[in-house]
Parts: sequence; C-alpha cells; structure tokens
Amino acid sequence: MPPEPGAPDAVGTTVSGTTGSGTTATGGAEQGKRPPRQRDPFFDNAKYFAILLVVVGHSLANLLNVPLAKGLYIFIYMFHMPLFIVITGYFSRNWTFSGGKARKVITNVGVPYVVFEAAYSLYDWLAGRNELEVSLLNPYYLTWFLAALFMWRLSTPVWQQIRWPLAVALVFSLLSYMSNLGGTFDIHRVIGLLPFYVLGLTLKPAHFELLKKPIARPIGAVVLAAGLGASYLVMNHMSRNWIYWKHANFQLGVGNFAGTVMRLAMFASAIVLVAAFLSLIPRRRHWYTQLGAYTLYAYLLHGFVTRLLNFTGWWGADWMHTLPGVFIVIGGALVVGTFLCSKPVVRTMSWALEPKMTWVFTPLRRPARSR
Repeated sequence: MPPEPGAPDAVGTTVSGTTGSGTTATGGAEQGKRPPRQRDPFFDNAKYFAILLVVVGHSLANLLNVPLAKGLYIFIYMFHMPLFIVITGYFSRNWTFSGGKARKVITNVGVPYVVFEAAYSLYDWLAGRNELEVSLLNPYYLTWFLAALFMWRLSTPVWQQIRWPLAVALVFSLLSYMSNLGGTFDIHRVIGLLPFYVLGLTLKPAHFELLKKPIARPIGAVVLAAGLGASYLVMNHMSRNWIYWKHANFQLGVGNFAGTVMRLAMFASAIVLVAAFLSLIPRRRHWYTQLGAYTLYAYLLHGFVTRLLNFTGWWGADWMHTLPGVFIVIGGALVVGTFLCSKPVVRTMSWALEPKMTWVFTPLRRPARSR
C-alpha cells in the first residue's frame, strides 16, 4: 500500500534511525538538521507477503471444492486482514488532525473509496451482472477496508487518551456482534475488527524486536504449521462466515455467549498467527521490498482480475478444480499480486490511489475570537 494512510498499505512505514535529539545515532547528520527518514524494510517486506496472501485467498475462494484450496483459504483468512490492520494501527500512533494528515486521509483513503466503489459497480454493470448503482453507504467488494480505515484513523485521538484502549475496543467489538447493526459501511467489520487497529496503536518498537530474535523464527514456523493443520481439521465443521467478521451471532446460528467465546478464540488465534507470520519476515532489503510500499494498488486492483475470470467462466474450468490446478492458480495469483505493486502500475494508477488534490483544500479555518 502507499507510503501514507491507505489500505493494506496505507501506513507510513518509516524507521527513524535517529536518537531522541533528532540527529542520527552515528552523528553523521549536520547538527540542527533532521536526517531524512527511511522506510523500514521489515514492514514493507511484511506487507508485500501479506498482500500476496490476500490475492491468493481471493483466488482460492473459487476453488473451495478442492480440500487443499479450502484449508489454505480458511488459514489465510484467519489472519491476513488482522495483520494489515495491526500494522496500520502501529503506524497511526502519532496520527492527529494537524500537519495535513487529515488531508491525506481524504486523498489517500476517502477518494480511492469513492473511485473504486464507482469503478467496481460500473465493472459489474458492464458485465451484465447488476443494475448500475453506486452506494457509498454500502461498501462493495474490497472497498469495505477503506471505509473502515477512514473511521479507524479518525478515531485515533480518542484511543490515545483512553486508559485501557484495547480492553474497551474489545468490549465494543464483542457487543457489536450481539445485534444486527445493518450493512451501512459494513459496520460489523468496522467495529468487529477495531481491536486489531487499537492493538497496533498500543504496540511499541520493542514488541517487534522480540519477533526479530533468532529464536522467534523456528517458533513462528511451528505455529504457522499448526495453524494450517488446525484449519484443515475445522474446515468442514465450522461456517466460513466466521472468518469474514461481518455477521452477527444470530446470523451464524449461535447465541451471544457461544458467539462471544468463539470471537475471543478467533482474536487470540489471529494475534498468534500474526506474530508467527511476522517472525518469519526478512529483516533486510530485497528486490520485493519496494513493492511493499504500494500494496494498496494490488489490493484494490486485483479484484478486477478475479472478477473478470468469474465473468468469463474461467473459474468453472475443470482443470482448475484439481490439485495441479490449485497450484497453478496460486502461482498466477503471486504473479498478479507482484505486478500490481510494480512501478508501471503505480505510475498509471496513482491518480486514483494517491491523487494530488491541493486545489480542494483551504488553510485551516479557525473560529474568530470573541472580544
């Protein structure tokens, strides 16, 4: 996603490399000048691999009659969006309404939401699938994340002043599933996934340093393997609607007590899997590191590819619904996800995802002081 507020990449991933005084730790910067901030390759690497999980997951959604695809799908959906949300929250810790940051929420989140809400609706209409209707109150397909991110980002100053922000967010989330809140802005996801965003707000660099320790890598590999195995064990015994985080308890056929217990288990599982995934992420810069700065492009654009295959009937091809077919689809998804983060795509689509809209804004209006 883009270097600034957006979706799966709408986080400004930087590492200061500075001391508290604002000079470099090595003393190389001129005194009194703040050295340029550099993006932390660890987080860009994490976002690159995470967006590949998203693209693969959306591709496997059409092949769930194959056990391999079904198990992988459940596994991926257990933690891929919580991962993005935690990272986004982490890099939102210093977010305020000042310094033009509110403007970036509008241009890098609000504008892409409107553009792609309209684009996907038009796309379906041209394919003859739906009547042409653009509803900004009812996020379409992938755009729910932008609507949620917009609201999470605006709520940041509130969570920064609450004594127990994570506990409060978790209570709100659990309570939200006890009744039907309707579909406006996919509100169940907005409130239901809120604890992951608030968790990110509460994390510190030291927490991620723990995941970078050598001992964390083998532990993380074992945890992910166990998670994958557990996904295969439960895939035929649970409703997939649980992993979408968008349905009230009664819609899933359970009472509020059982639903709350299940949600708590899912929160715990997701956090453990997120930590395990991050423990395996390379720490250094690689050829794909820069791509991690633009994962919002892959997130919002890959849906046109997967839906095109649906419109043209490709997902119904018999060869896809075999083991070799699943591996071919995964390989294709990895290629598509990587390409959609590349410079040619960014240059072509930046007008929609990172528009320059200085002409829209005015200096901050302040109320006149009463005499």
